[in-house]
Amino acid sequence: MVTIMNKVQANAKPAGLRMTRQRRLILEELDAPGRHPTADAVYQQVRRRIPNISLGTVYRNLEVLSQAGMIRKLHIGSGQKRYDRKLHKHYHVHCVQCGRISDLPGGPFGDLEEVARGNSDFDIIGYELEFEGLCRQCKDSSPRQREPN
Repeated sequence: MVTIMNKVQANAKPAGLRMTRQRRLILEELDAPGRHPTADAVYQQVRRRIPNISLGTVYRNLEVLSQAGMIRKLHIGSGQKRYDRKLHKHYHVHCVQCGRISDLPGGPFGDLEEVARGNSDFDIIGYELEFEGLCRQCKDSSPRQREPN
């Protein structure tokens, strides 16, 4: 816990933010490995430690942390926004059946921003790349499709 708090406090100083208890707990929740929670999921977890926190407070703090560059707001799938603590360039894979989102292992596949710059007249400032598929659990639980005779 001390390591996470020190990491959170160190990251707050460059952004010029006061590290409130609410922001610290939100960041701790986002530090959990492999998580890309919605605001509602963050709220449910933080509420266990601060029972009187409001959903609005969580939404506002997620927005502040996102604007400060301390977390990433993800627009994956057709559902709610999700949040990611990993700021480096990486890709996500989204299960179209259960909605689970995972980081895709490995680094960026070439320099997509350079390709986009070379093929458009846009000033490219970033990108999000999402792969879709079925996670292992959904694939294993789906009825096997029979091949035609």
